[in-house]
Amino acid sequence: MIDSSASRVSRTIWRSLRIAKPSRCTLPPRGGGTLPATSSQHPDGSCPSMRLAAIALLMLILPTALSAQPRILDVGPGRAFHTPSAAAATARQGDVIRIAPGTYEDCAVWRADGLVIEGEDAERVVIGNRTCLGKGVFVVTGNDVTVRGVTLRGARSQYANGAGIRGEGVNLTVERVRFLDNENGILLAGVPRGALLVRDSSFIGNGSCARACAHGIYAGALELLRVEGSRFLGTREGHHVKSRAFRTEVLGCDIEDGPEGTASYLIDVPNGGAVLLRGNRLSKGPRSDNRSTAISIGAEGVDRPTPEIRIESNVFTLEGGYRTVFVTNFTATPALLRGNSLPPTVIPLKGDGRTVSESGTTR
Repeated sequence: MIDSSASRVSRTIWRSLRIAKPSRCTLPPRGGGTLPATSSQHPDGSCPSMRLAAIALLMLILPTALSAQPRILDVGPGRAFHTPSAAAATARQGDVIRIAPGTYEDCAVWRADGLVIEGEDAERVVIGNRTCLGKGVFVVTGNDVTVRGVTLRGARSQYANGAGIRGEGVNLTVERVRFLDNENGILLAGVPRGALLVRDSSFIGNGSCARACAHGIYAGALELLRVEGSRFLGTREGHHVKSRAFRTEVLGCDIEDGPEGTASYLIDVPNGGAVLLRGNRLSKGPRSDNRSTAISIGAEGVDRPTPEIRIESNVFTLEGGYRTVFVTNFTATPALLRGNSLPPTVIPLKGDGRTVSESGTTR
């Protein structure tokens, strides 16, 4: 069956032909003027040459219209593609890749734009223990890609930065994805624009500092990193979230070292940029690799415009009996801490800014 876009194209061409049908077939004679219609004129008044031209135009347009339509590529036992990598090899712009429950010892490189890659159940669609291009379980080079409903695990690289998802395209959305035991959960580097949006996902036991440190999420110089409703637990040595984005938002997340986690900072924004951290539950554990502070902003040199730093309505707990600072601000932009719940032994802020309690008291 011809798809809707192709049908619209064909209907438009034929409608134009019917509307414009002439009563005479005309040809430009050498001496000017027109020639009268001949017996070769079609009974409906149109010229055969015009009809043939329309048919030729349809033959040119329809294959393009058909090939441009998104498809559904089914992955799994007994389906059209047995592995995600097999589907990735044939995926084209706008396709939807649906992955059935199963354990796939596989990795995939997604090159097409506009893909939606989705598992039927994140806990039962498990992919990993292999790394493509020495980078990640999923290497996403296409733009405007969404990944949802899968577990990505066991990414390892010779550079100790293997990622569950290595993003190299513009605009990546991650929803309901579990990242287990990778060196990086998500790594987006070398992408100077676009956004990384992460929702309702979990990052368990990721991180490494075998060489340069790897993290739960590591975002490069994006326009926006937004992490919503996600959980980070037991990150090893690196940071739970490290962002060099021009704007960083962490909203409604649980970020905790747990009893075995050895993470450095809970959130690291090393180059400044606008920051909004709101409604999170944050906890440093007894084995933290860096006990000096929970949230660090601008520690590696501020080279981003930093119009605001807002840290609001968060609950912070500290396990292990040591003293720490909740927020260390190295930028010249005053940080606003409002309505956060902190243990009495925790220093709220080091650096420029002010702390406002829920009652409105400033200190």
